[in-house]
Amino acid sequence: MQTNRREFLAACAATALWPLVGRGEDALPVALLEKSDFVYISPLLANGKESTCHGEVWYGWIDGAVVINTAPGTWKGRALAKGLDRARIWVGNHGRWKQLFGRNEDFRKAPSFDAKVESVKNDDALIDALLALYEKKYPAEIADWRDEMRTGYQTGDRLLLRYTPVEG
Repeated sequence: MQTNRREFLAACAATALWPLVGRGEDALPVALLEKSDFVYISPLLANGKESTCHGEVWYGWIDGAVVINTAPGTWKGRALAKGLDRARIWVGNHGRWKQLFGRNEDFRKAPSFDAKVESVKNDDALIDALLALYEKKYPAEIADWRDEMRTGYQTGDRLLLRYTPVEG
């Protein structure tokens, strides 16, 4: 049975799973960000609306931010290169967004927050921390990606993007 946002927040409050990301009723427990397998990310356009690009991605919750490793040619990398430095992030596992027929919008029911995105360069400690988290979160898949992610980051063929929560 899937817990809805209100039930999840109530359970977190009852078990003291704070601190929170954000404020008020829309605040997210950090515990959710630490345990979830995926986040869904959508760049925000200059007018604040979501782009049409969404997707579930591997991530790490590191020092109060969502960190991902991606190629510069992905929509996430291209959006930042175009100056779109804001994104909306939903937390949870709701299956693949793109499906053979249509799109799965279930992620929209998940807790979410807005974030500012930046590309992080020359930070070996951050790539090490991210890959260490990936080892724990994605043990069956990381062996196929670890070397490409590390080497690609060092050569510039891959990016580390850090999404730091912001207020609305």
